Amino acid sequence: MSLNIRKGDLVQIISGKDRGVKGKVIEVYPESDRIIVEGVNRIKKHTKVGQNARGAKTGGIITTEAPIHVSNVMVIDPEDGRPTRVGFRKEQVEKRRTDGSTYAAERSVRISRRTGKDI
Repeated sequence: MSLNIRKGDLVQIISGKDRGVKGKVIEVYPESDRIIVEGVNRIKKHTKVGQNARGAKTGGIITTEAPIHVSNVMVIDPEDGRPTRVGFRKEQVEKRRTDGSTYAAERSVRISRRTGKDI
């Protein structure tokens, strides 16, 4: 099953400790149905002190975003700024082959279930 959420989408958290927060999707992991949202589900990671090639020391406590399950987020409708479900609409397009000839094809477009407008 594919995810309806893509990298760069504006989403709102609908459950969990960060409920109500809006953020941009940084990364998508379709194999585990999880996404990373900017500024949401922040964790502190303790990294070991080491040295890189130039001799600079690395390590310490780093705050970073952890993945969150896609069922806990909803896409923000660009029309009214409220969370919405995602639907799909097929539209006819004209495609061009390498030899210059054209043919008709269908393309899937993501739409908002709330307003019916393209996302």
